[in-house]
Amino acid sequence: MSLRSETGVVVTGIGVVSSLGRDLVDTFDALCEGRSQLSRPTPELGEQSLVEVVSQAPDIDPAEVLKPPIDPGVDRFLILALAAAEQAMADSGLRVGENADPERVAVITSTAGGPLRTYEEQAAARRERGRSAVSPYLCPGMIPNMSAARIAIKYGIRGYSLLLSTACAGGGQAVAEAFRLIREGEADVVVCGGSDAPLHPTVAAAFVNARSLANGYDDPTKASRPFDQDRNGYVLGEGAAMFILERAEHADARGAAGYADVIGWGATTDGYHVTKPRPDGSGAAACMRKAVARAGLRPEDIGYVNAHATSTGLGDIAEARAIRAVFGDETPPVSSTKSVTGHLMGASGAFEAAATVLAVAHGTLPPTFNLDQVGRGCELNHVRGKAYRTEVRAALSNSFGFGGHNISLAIGTPTTRGRRLADGTRSDG
Repeated sequence: MSLRSETGVVVTGIGVVSSLGRDLVDTFDALCEGRSQLSRPTPELGEQSLVEVVSQAPDIDPAEVLKPPIDPGVDRFLILALAAAEQAMADSGLRVGENADPERVAVITSTAGGPLRTYEEQAAARRERGRSAVSPYLCPGMIPNMSAARIAIKYGIRGYSLLLSTACAGGGQAVAEAFRLIREGEADVVVCGGSDAPLHPTVAAAFVNARSLANGYDDPTKASRPFDQDRNGYVLGEGAAMFILERAEHADARGAAGYADVIGWGATTDGYHVTKPRPDGSGAAACMRKAVARAGLRPEDIGYVNAHATSTGLGDIAEARAIRAVFGDETPPVSSTKSVTGHLMGASGAFEAAATVLAVAHGTLPPTFNLDQVGRGCELNHVRGKAYRTEVRAALSNSFGFGGHNISLAIGTPTTRGRRLADGTRSDG
């Protein structure tokens, strides 16, 4: 197969923040070993929303990621984005203005909800105490593009910038747009990814009332059950994941090694329903076919699929149908890392793309945990219960969002002279 007909677009840095922590190596190990940190919510969140299980990222002091003076209008989704971006920048060794031209560096971020907590808190303050109680920082604090803007300001990025909001497909779509930007010659480097912080009583209550969330589990780590017969909803989670995507020649020139390349993408819209996927999975199948074709591959070249599978009745079946439609009954190995992390909403696509990149880099497929009995209609070649080592030359990462947004990313082996492994070590070819 031919993976390389154009400029390589390589991942040279990754940053993650989730309930699994902020360390990249520990995060991937936890995904492979099933060390879930799904938990009961805080008393306030549980009492006000009746949500039973959450995936909560660690607290981060704003002073860790913001330059002083620190204004009070910084929402948690921004703090998570900045923390992941800081880790990705450090991981890549990129220094804007030193080994990268500021005008050739871009930033593309995504969020599903954005600064919901900040807006609600300020609205409550106005109702209780009047106009003067509203912070003058609300205007820049309530617009979701600030995740892109704050990253650009912090690192002196002066190229293209964009905020995407395509629900839970957004994180993956940010990576796809970054790939396009580099391939079209508009940037040498793109900081890209997604963040979300939906663990707020109003947001959680809405999902509870919609009967979307997992419930009834004595052990919260058992609540997220993609493709399982006993799944009954997803676990609401917060987090962020950011990449440094780089033109391979640029990475080589500064001596950077790559984890893996983004080699293709596909995007479609179901045009069907505001929350439900097309039952036959045709929209998802079409975007996977596009990703495979754009990468110059055939379906049989794909060695792993990281599924979007959220642990819902309709969604998991539709995606399984889509995967079988693309690959036939003998599908590649498939897993959903949401079994460990829950659903990180607008950050999920980027986080799961990171898991896929590390699977390719490390030659290890993380399994789906809590998959005790495969549900009817969810029959696939599941990686269950235990990770296993295998060479993966190409993989897909799927993300689907409310409104029918579908994105699939094709990931392949890196085209830089040096190759980063999942444990952070380097191998030079």
